[in-house]
Amino acid sequence: MTFSLNPSYPDNPRLDELVTRLRDYLEGELADYESGLGLGPETPLDRSMLEPVWQRSRELGFYGIHLPESLGGQGLSLTELAALKEEIGASGRQLATSVLGDMGGPLRVGAIFEHATEHQVEKYLMPVVRGERACCFSMTEDDAGSDVRRMRTTATPTSGGFLVSGRKVFSTGGTFADFAILVARMAGEEESYAAFFVDLDSPGCRVLPGDLPLSGQNIESDVVLEDCFVPQENLLGDIGQGLRIALGRVTANRLLHCPTALGAARRALALALDFAAHRTVFDGLLLEKQAIQHRLADMATDYYAARSMTYDALADLDAGKRPRIESFMCKLFVAERSFEIADAALQLHGKAGMVRGAEIEVIWRRLRMFRVLTGSSEIQRNGVIRDLVKSLGAS
Repeated sequence: MTFSLNPSYPDNPRLDELVTRLRDYLEGELADYESGLGLGPETPLDRSMLEPVWQRSRELGFYGIHLPESLGGQGLSLTELAALKEEIGASGRQLATSVLGDMGGPLRVGAIFEHATEHQVEKYLMPVVRGERACCFSMTEDDAGSDVRRMRTTATPTSGGFLVSGRKVFSTGGTFADFAILVARMAGEEESYAAFFVDLDSPGCRVLPGDLPLSGQNIESDVVLEDCFVPQENLLGDIGQGLRIALGRVTANRLLHCPTALGAARRALALALDFAAHRTVFDGLLLEKQAIQHRLADMATDYYAARSMTYDALADLDAGKRPRIESFMCKLFVAERSFEIADAALQLHGKAGMVRGAEIEVIWRRLRMFRVLTGSSEIQRNGVIRDLVKSLGAS
């Protein structure tokens, strides 16, 4: 893999063309749209801002591009999808997560198709693919984050369906979603979970603004359920399969979170290089100081190493292999090194980097969160050592 802060893919003409078009859209039309709305990194988002991006991205072929052609996509490999997600992360656009469908769109529901009934596909999933409806994923609870089996939300069988009660937190995009894919414990059971499609306007269901995260993005919500009736036809898969459905394709999902962080790290490095090349200190450019040169060299090396291992693992996954321990390693290394790159870039900016809302400061906050979200670094270390010990037993 060649190092570049502006990656190209000459060996894959289709991907090279897609990346070029995506950059043009992110830096041109989408940037202009956001400017017209006056969007900043902490502007509260609403449905009216997002729907035009869903529709325009679909017109351009990006919304749901990873899906098979039978579902309106282009059947991208995971490696190709990762390259596009990296551009999303590097763009700095406030609405970038709506372009491929990360924010309540096709990237949220792609893995659900294999479990859904024909009715569920037509009512819930295909409208999401078309940009007509949006979803959120509701599994996390206050005391059930990494330890999902501590969840207290319960589903009680009743005539024609289930009564669901509990409170889910960090349901990203819930305030502008139409339905949730929600996991609950079966009432009276210790280790039986079920997944449901829950219409968020159902009686007994309320969507509340969630806690404001470190990133400052107003996108989190709580889903509160009080004997909310969910019809039998909304059960996703079978009772007892809830966690397997929710955590399905874990290795792929863990790896596909990494490119967005890599993109943000790439942007942080580019900002640091540009700042050092123009900042004058003590009668010379900051970039002329050897200490700064060495720090930038370390940042670039960390980015290259993190990117290389991520795309190597994705290539194995595309080839039909199962890089389980590698996925833990990638999430751990990418999270830690991307944040270190952002932290060094902010330090290099000095006072200019500490201004609330400065681009490097925004990247710093978001990458700090990445060390916790989608599985903390400690959880990844647990996975690495667990698989290492298993490999010793197998040898």
